[in-house]
Amino acid sequence: MRPRVVAIRLCLAAALTLGVAGCGGDDDDPGKSFVGTTLTIYSSLPLQGPHAEESQSIIAGEKLALAEVGGRVGEFTVKYASLDDSTADSKGWDARQSARNARTAAQDRTTIAYLGDFDAGATAITLPTLNEAGILQISPATTLVGLTQAEGADKGEPDKYYPTGKRTFGRVIQADNVQVGAQIQLQKQQGCKRTYVLHDSAAYGKSLTDLLTLLGPKAGLLVSGDEGIDPEADDYEAQVRELAESGADCFFLGGMDEAAATRLFTQIHTALPAVKLFAPNGLATETFAAGLPQGVAKVTFLTNPRLAARRYGLAGRRFLRSYRKAYGRDAGTYGMYGYEAMRLALHAVAEAGEDGNQKEAVIDAFFAVRNRVSPLGDYSIGEDGDTSLGGYGSYRVAGGKLVFERVIAPT
Repeated sequence: MRPRVVAIRLCLAAALTLGVAGCGGDDDDPGKSFVGTTLTIYSSLPLQGPHAEESQSIIAGEKLALAEVGGRVGEFTVKYASLDDSTADSKGWDARQSARNARTAAQDRTTIAYLGDFDAGATAITLPTLNEAGILQISPATTLVGLTQAEGADKGEPDKYYPTGKRTFGRVIQADNVQVGAQIQLQKQQGCKRTYVLHDSAAYGKSLTDLLTLLGPKAGLLVSGDEGIDPEADDYEAQVRELAESGADCFFLGGMDEAAATRLFTQIHTALPAVKLFAPNGLATETFAAGLPQGVAKVTFLTNPRLAARRYGLAGRRFLRSYRKAYGRDAGTYGMYGYEAMRLALHAVAEAGEDGNQKEAVIDAFFAVRNRVSPLGDYSIGEDGDTSLGGYGSYRVAGGKLVFERVIAPT
């Protein structure tokens, strides 16, 4: 029997005899606590509301990755726990529910990783709690640059998310600055000289417009605007008038509220039919494309990390076939990211070896990832937790559907 196991049993016996609370590590550091040979990987996503379908594709990808290893990594059994960070009354993620999910994972001594969130606002809530608990957090969808980098971030970011001072968060999806780089190239390819930008007043959208305002001029694209809109408004006449007065020939909306974007794009096109319209991956959905009037669709262009199947390597095409065989449907934008997030968590456990049940060792293994071969492409994890993946897809809308055009490799 290993010495560590003997020590744990002695400690438990003492706890029962003396009535003490329990057994920790030498300094009761949660990052070093012994959790046995059964590990739990939590997933937290909005299973209700407008992004429920995308969340389900992420979960399907995560489950597929875990099933491929038979729920085991070396001597460890890995359990999967899916949590819903939305409520029946919320339109997507809910702040209280997100906080509750993070506490659930933090208080479970078998937790070895947390896969989430979908929305940047949710991660801003969950990350400090999980960081204090020393739990590796990998997001398959959150792109907010301020979670990992200072350039283009709000005051205090990213340090305010890491109360321990140690990085514990990373992602398999490209951060906002990569998408903005792709947007700048796409807009310049479409002949844009000046772009007027608005956001939907949420963290994700504001991050994109702030970065576009910062980086656009450096690449020769004039940018103006950068105000928030009310997604619930029925009329955007004032914003359309300001767009016209700016002299911009292009418009970008940072956000993911499909109904608001459809109303805004339609009003802009009615008043200013020559203005080209641009949107990010949060709006790169089939429902958004299908809801655009034909005239609006013709001048709408989007960026999305998902590529056409033919543009992925062997591992990517193999995943897409496996996903369809398992579930009878397409993986969507996020299925592959959910799959890789789970695979990366399992990889970190495996790389930690006999310390695969030690939170700190698993975090260190995650940040040591270099030149990893994956369905998404080959990548490394930087010291800030971001993936080195760069390629982004550009899309147009035709026949009520998203049509892939090319891969953009942002500089």
